[in-house]
Amino acid sequence: MVDTVETITSFTQSNLIGQIKQAFENLPDARSGNGVYQKYAMPDAALSAFSVFFMQSPSFLDYQNTMEKEHGKNNAQSLFGVHLIPSANQLRNLLDPVPAETLSPIYREVFRGLQQSGKINEFHVLDKTILVAIDGVEYFSSQTIHCDCCSTQSLKNGKTHYSHVAVTPVIVSPKKSSVIPLVPEFIIPQDGSEKQDYELAASKRWLAKEAKGLPENTTFLGDDLYCKQPFCEQLIQMKKHFILVCKPDSHQALYEWVDDFERLGKVENIIINEPKGKKKVKKHYRFVNQVPLRDTDDALFVNWCELTITNDKNKIIYRNAFATDYVLNRKNIKQIIEAGRTRWKIENENNNTLKTKGYNFKHNFGHGKQHLSSLLASLNILAFLVHTVLEWFDQCYALVRNELSSRKTFFDDIRALTRYMHFDSWQSLLKFMLEGLEVPIPKIGENLN
Repeated sequence: MVDTVETITSFTQSNLIGQIKQAFENLPDARSGNGVYQKYAMPDAALSAFSVFFMQSPSFLDYQNTMEKEHGKNNAQSLFGVHLIPSANQLRNLLDPVPAETLSPIYREVFRGLQQSGKINEFHVLDKTILVAIDGVEYFSSQTIHCDCCSTQSLKNGKTHYSHVAVTPVIVSPKKSSVIPLVPEFIIPQDGSEKQDYELAASKRWLAKEAKGLPENTTFLGDDLYCKQPFCEQLIQMKKHFILVCKPDSHQALYEWVDDFERLGKVENIIINEPKGKKKVKKHYRFVNQVPLRDTDDALFVNWCELTITNDKNKIIYRNAFATDYVLNRKNIKQIIEAGRTRWKIENENNNTLKTKGYNFKHNFGHGKQHLSSLLASLNILAFLVHTVLEWFDQCYALVRNELSSRKTFFDDIRALTRYMHFDSWQSLLKFMLEGLEVPIPKIGENLN
């Protein structure tokens, strides 16, 4: 496991890359002799892989090798600190034995830095809680290529579906369009277990490892899969809150109680008519406290709420219900449901961004025989996290991103410049772009916020 790195307090591009490089110095080396006499160092392999994801360019290293041959210098060295670029096959062989969890301390230190900077406070909702949405996402699938870490599913055609799936928790807020990725957890066969690993088990492992590093006043969001008593009890034992999607088909006993309370007039109703453009929508809130989550003597009692939205033609355009440990009342019901609905941001702002916004999350960058696929996925998510943080804190980076508001245009320009030109540092590259865009370069220490 990578040793804990010093808490990141300055979120500039050079500083973040430097901290990541420092953490990579301690990556385990599976080669004999710990790589002392080996040509390629482990940090060079990890930084090379990270640079591909950061630049959103599978060909970045090839371009830098060409630049090195022609000019004796390259951007992989000056921008990422790579001393010697391994070939693609060498890179995969070096990184394959490295478990993805060796990158966990980097994620944790970024989060601590965001706490110390006060940025996390901008995500607060309810009673200064942060919302952590948790979900699983498939990032590799095949009916032929597989490894010992793959999940398997027997298909009706007699073939086997092999896949890699990650649980990708993120901090979300109804007030913010961005999300903050946390340490991912991977669904892989567990030592000593004959059963296949699955999403809920991986999420519970993640809680055991990562929840203690989150503020006590943290609320977890999840789909109906997570609305199970063992998961809820684990959160309560850790003094964490939850607002989880609760569907009738999988919670029949709970809904029978809700129906009984409805007949007794104990389910509270709030109806609000709101304008939506030139039309109106009707929001119907229902809630009741203390209903059993399952039909057992030891059932956990939770609080239930529902929102139904209908248009001016009385057609239902949204309906969802949630189970929570928050005591519900007429003052907080709208906030609780708004927080629960924010779960969708893990799909739209995280998983879909990774799949469709240049990160090519489902592309097979390297499957390997051991940990390569999950390690590369973790490096890819780390690149997304670093990009997000830089937009908030690095003045020059933020100015260029603001001017080139299209993510595609921004990275197209970065790729083109670093393919044909050498830059001594990130600051040199960003200043060159700002000058070309005729944007005033900020003075050192100038606050963009």
